[in-house]
Amino acid sequence: LPRSFSRFLPDARRATPRHATPRSSRSEGERLKLNDPREKVQVDRTQRSKTRRMKLPAAASALSLAFLAAASSAPGAAAFVPSVPSQASARGSTFFVPPSMSSVSTSSSSSATTDEEGDSSDAAAPAAPASPSASSTSETPSLSTPEFVAARDGLIESLRAAVETKSMESMLTHFTSEYFAAAERSYLAGNTQYDAMDTVKRFGKALELGMKHGLGPDTFTFGVRHTALRGREPDEEDGNEYDFYAFGCDFFRPAMDMGRSPVLGMENIQKAFEQIKKGENVVFFANHQSEADPQVFSNLLESVGFGEEAADVTYVAGHKVTTDALAIPFSMGRNLLCIHSKKHIDSDPDLKPIKQRQNLSAMSAMLDMMRRGGAALWVAPSGGRDRRDLETGKVPIAPFDQKVIDMFRLMGNKSKVPTHYYPLAMVSYDLCPPPDFVEAGVGEDRNIRFVPIGINVMDELENEGGVETRHLFTELAQERTEQGYNELLAKIEGGDVEQ
Repeated sequence: LPRSFSRFLPDARRATPRHATPRSSRSEGERLKLNDPREKVQVDRTQRSKTRRMKLPAAASALSLAFLAAASSAPGAAAFVPSVPSQASARGSTFFVPPSMSSVSTSSSSSATTDEEGDSSDAAAPAAPASPSASSTSETPSLSTPEFVAARDGLIESLRAAVETKSMESMLTHFTSEYFAAAERSYLAGNTQYDAMDTVKRFGKALELGMKHGLGPDTFTFGVRHTALRGREPDEEDGNEYDFYAFGCDFFRPAMDMGRSPVLGMENIQKAFEQIKKGENVVFFANHQSEADPQVFSNLLESVGFGEEAADVTYVAGHKVTTDALAIPFSMGRNLLCIHSKKHIDSDPDLKPIKQRQNLSAMSAMLDMMRRGGAALWVAPSGGRDRRDLETGKVPIAPFDQKVIDMFRLMGNKSKVPTHYYPLAMVSYDLCPPPDFVEAGVGEDRNIRFVPIGINVMDELENEGGVETRHLFTELAQERTEQGYNELLAKIEGGDVEQ
């Protein structure tokens, strides 16, 4: 390969982050037992060293080459043809021949399962919807620039040659089409740094990391408490030198219409992070709208000068973001407390006891954090994402669970450290619209659109009320979050995003 392309290739010698042990064939029950505090499997250093030296699976290598082929074959790029065998020897995956970009494929990927954006605006001046709206399911927006069309179709053609199963092919081609459509709209809106080549690189990196850490022999396994892998202290991360946090923020940033994305409640943001600096704890009770909410929170805080503080926030995460192949690399870059939400804890009665023990272990880890002080926690008291009302087309905030809020208040009291609670309203539904119905499994179709987003940190909640009146605290948290949510929607609809 030309020397200039070497920086894009996956480094098979790169050390595998901690907890990354071969488990490609493990069942959900086996994975849960690995994280069960009573049945934790210890991997000795010898085995871990062997794991580090494992090469990427054939599919991951093929996907990496796919992204290189699309990058080099895009208009304006120097064309090259990698000299590789026609067949993969390890798993039988078919390697590809870089497609000719002169003949653009017109085959479309599967349509989105849920789409909140009515994409009727002119492509040269894309305008995202002001709020989650009553839009029926529609197909991925078409591309209008030759560079993006060529890059997308070249990557999709290569994906089809590299991926072994039809279900994965369908999921990845759909996500590819969605991401390239969002990036093109961002580019046409004036964000010229997100051109076709940049999009190929970003998306190719996501595929590489997803295949390596989500599906291959180095699949990453999360404990009940996970510290973000930033690559800043390789000795503390089993040799990892890659910043997964920056990767996640950079991946979603092109789809965020930052110029139309309000950040409200600046006084409360300032106050909250000052309390954290003093060694006190802060809990953000947030509504949850998309898989990209951690990146939404980080990018918007960074835009108003709180980038370092945003990176230190710990998120209470459900099982999907730690077991879904595409989500795993993004989760690796986040501080997490991994739990099983009430919506899914009963999905398999045989595994419920293990899930309950893991939840208790996660709560113990959280209490330890809060006792140390200076903890910033993000939690969705609803236990899941907000869902669209199919009758009205609107996206109401899901009801907060009083038991969740009671538990966080209890942990705050038991920590003996001053703990503050802030309602946090978030608008991000149209960025990555979730399915209209709750699904227990993983592997849902990903939809992504170029739209404005927003956050609004409301006034601190007074931590008052006894056993008989504790419901009033939950009701106030819900009320203020809904108030902040409506303020955000009004701001976005009015086009006035001055902070």
